[in-house]
Formats: sequence, C-alpha cells, structure tokens
Amino acid sequence: MVSTHPPVLPISSTATTQPPIVTAVVESQPPAVRAFVNGVTETVRGGLSRSRPWSELLDRSAFTKPDSLSEAATRFRKNSSYFRVNYVCIVALILGFSLVAHPFSLILLLCLAASWLFLYLFRPADRPLILFGRSFSEYETLGGLILSTIAVIFFTSVGSVLISALMIGIATVCVHGAFRAPDDLFLDEQDAAAVGFLSFIGVPAVAPSASSAPSPV
Repeated sequence: MVSTHPPVLPISSTATTQPPIVTAVVESQPPAVRAFVNGVTETVRGGLSRSRPWSELLDRSAFTKPDSLSEAATRFRKNSSYFRVNYVCIVALILGFSLVAHPFSLILLLCLAASWLFLYLFRPADRPLILFGRSFSEYETLGGLILSTIAVIFFTSVGSVLISALMIGIATVCVHGAFRAPDDLFLDEQDAAAVGFLSFIGVPAVAPSASSAPSPV
C-alpha cells in the first residue's frame, strides 16, 4: 500500500536559535542602571563590613575628659582611624534625617540626582538629548546640569540643610573623638596601612589571619 501523505522534510533550527556563546554574552551584559546599583550596593556592603562594633563605640567607661587640646587632637586622630566607618555612618544618618525633616529639599535633591543620572550618566554618548523638539549637545547638557546644580544648592533651602546637617555630624564626630579614650583600641595591619578618612571605600574586607598581630592605635 502506497502512502498518500507527502514526505516530511526536516527543518533546520539554525535560523531560529542563537548560538549559546552569543546568548550568554547578551544575557551577561546588565543595563547601566542595574550595573550602577550593583556597584553602589557592593561598595556600601564592603564599607559596612569594616565597621567597628557599636557597643565599642558607645562604651561609656571609655569616655574621659582630655587634659589638653593637644591630647584631644591626638585622641580624635586615633579614634578617626579606628572608627572611620562608624563616623561616616553617623554623618550619613544625620544628613538623612535632616533631609527627611525637610521634604521639599529632599524632593529637589532627588530630582537633581535623577537628572544627572538619566540625562548625562546613563544616556548613550551617541544619542543627543532632545527636549521640547530641540536637540542638545553633550556640552550643552553638561552646562545645563551644572547650572541647575548651582541654582538648587545655592538658591534654595537644599544648601542650608546640607551644610547644617554636615556641621552637626562633624561636630558630633569631633566630640566623640576627643572624649573617647583610645587606649584599648587596636588596628590590624590592613587598617593601619589605610590612609584617609574614606580609604575604606572600595577596599574589600579581608578576614584577619591567625599570624597577623594587631597594632596599637
């Protein structure tokens, strides 16, 4: 008996599927926003991992009055080397609370940050900015953002809120650093080699080895 159905021809799937290497490359490239958020998250997480215990920061038995101004300056220098991450967190918390207490300044600052991110940082370099039917070049966009930043900071309440919050935070850190006796504080080798108040940013946290001995502050 002869079959009346036409023979089925095999269909190649090379035209409809991508090679696995190309697919992996496409999927491994995250958007710019996601890459930026991931970078900031990793930096903050790495910095917070190097913070000191807050119970050690707030140990009331370690607070004594300095005998002289030079001793207060020496205490602050040693405490700022040991508690640098905690001090940055304190200043950031005071700054955040001040902005939350002033919603108008917070909204202006968020709008300014969003303008920088989406109009300049995350915008492709080969794609001009088009607003209200007009095309703006790279230099015009950058100049407009700089002028907008100056106007928001110096001609609104944002500047006064930021400056007052930073002054309160720095004063709090200075008072703590001057009155906290650093006699019981010890730095490991990695922290002792770090220079600068924000030197912990971008430095991966390394677990202390058994052979490394802490150095006195």
